[in-house]
Amino acid sequence: MKQIFYLCGLPRAGNTLLSSILNQNPNIAVTSKSIVTQICEKIFRLKKEETFLNFPDHTSIDNVIKNVMNNYYQDWKQDIIIDRGGWSAPNNLKFVKKYLNPKPKIILLVRDVLEILASFIDWSDKTHNSFIHKANANSIDDKCNLLMKNDGLIVAGLIEINNMLKNESKEDYLLIEYNNLVKNPKKTIKDIYKFLNIKYFNHTFINLHQFKINGTSYDDSAVGDNLHKIKTKIIKKTKRNINKIISKSIIEKYNNLNVWQK
Repeated sequence: MKQIFYLCGLPRAGNTLLSSILNQNPNIAVTSKSIVTQICEKIFRLKKEETFLNFPDHTSIDNVIKNVMNNYYQDWKQDIIIDRGGWSAPNNLKFVKKYLNPKPKIILLVRDVLEILASFIDWSDKTHNSFIHKANANSIDDKCNLLMKNDGLIVAGLIEINNMLKNESKEDYLLIEYNNLVKNPKKTIKDIYKFLNIKYFNHTFINLHQFKINGTSYDDSAVGDNLHKIKTKIIKKTKRNINKIISKSIIEKYNNLNVWQK
């Protein structure tokens, strides 16, 4: 039986970097953005179908849901799976506790929201096929508001984090700030091993590899070139002047959303 843990949080907060480092350990597999949450959701929705309601065999369909995670990862050689998805959202977390793991351990990655917006805008300006351009957002303000829409990744991540901080025990999650990850990656990795209570592995923090797991890499042509590309020679934060990238009105609008700092 594989050990299953969870990675959640905000985009542009070091998800790919952290995953690339942890995946140096041959016994750990941190996934890309996982589809397991969607698989579970679609199976669960069958309970609303007429055929099921006509013969409501909850036990049998619950058995399918409970085994989704192990079936999905059964051919992965690693014993420790860290599934990256929106598991800490309120409904998803209730689902996890009921069907998958009554006491899940969740790693939460966070980063200042304005830094996230600046990072996305900077990347989009260099990427003609970015999902931001495809949405026909013209001005910088339009692009930022697009990124901050209620059903977008940033807001979803903030909801997930807020849910954990307000409703869950501190022993059940590990909050990792992006700045701490890039300043002291070794300590961050050690904190993760301690939190998950697994045997430590000596990782390297220079000459990294792009994210790849079980022979599969990201195909960023679907969302925009290099969205998941990391610096490989050295772990270093890109210096950006937020005030020159996004407007004062956007800064004022989204300046107070770092729920983990309140």
